[in-house]
Amino acid sequence: MRQPVVFLDRDGVLNRVVLQQGRPHPPAGLAETELLPGVPEALQRLKQAGFKLIVVTNQPDVARGTQTREEVEAIHAFLLRRLPLDAIRSCFHDDAQGCGCRKPLPGLLLQESEQVDYSRSFMIGDRWRDIEAGRSAGCRTIFIDYGYREKQPDAFDHKATCLADAAEWICKQFPGDSNEH
Repeated sequence: MRQPVVFLDRDGVLNRVVLQQGRPHPPAGLAETELLPGVPEALQRLKQAGFKLIVVTNQPDVARGTQTREEVEAIHAFLLRRLPLDAIRSCFHDDAQGCGCRKPLPGLLLQESEQVDYSRSFMIGDRWRDIEAGRSAGCRTIFIDYGYREKQPDAFDHKATCLADAAEWICKQFPGDSNEH
């Protein structure tokens, strides 16, 4: 039976980004990683509503040589210990490598396509790449708008101020018994 999933970007959705000239960057390592307020509670609410929770994250700094894969994996281990996540999927490539799993392409979201009901799934992100990947996979999309100085998504299903706001909107889409979806 296909299950609905909430796909989540990592930086800016679960943990605080490092802003440099209005543009978001990932934390340099575990010491800089800080969960955003309300994230554990929002994820628990989605879990209780019957959603599988999968993080899909671009981590091109590994390919660029400015961060190690071990640093990224340490952050992921921390998130998996602290949050009710089912999985974290990463793309460690940069745009020039043409990887099919690098957002805005939907490869990370399509890895378990036979098990996912995309028509009842959501992608939550804070950048246009996240929203485009979700749309390409057939998910409804939620844009957390922090007003970054960069390209904005062309279209999305809902604009949120934070993950808690996004979770509330998702749960309103499925009122009643969580087993119905």
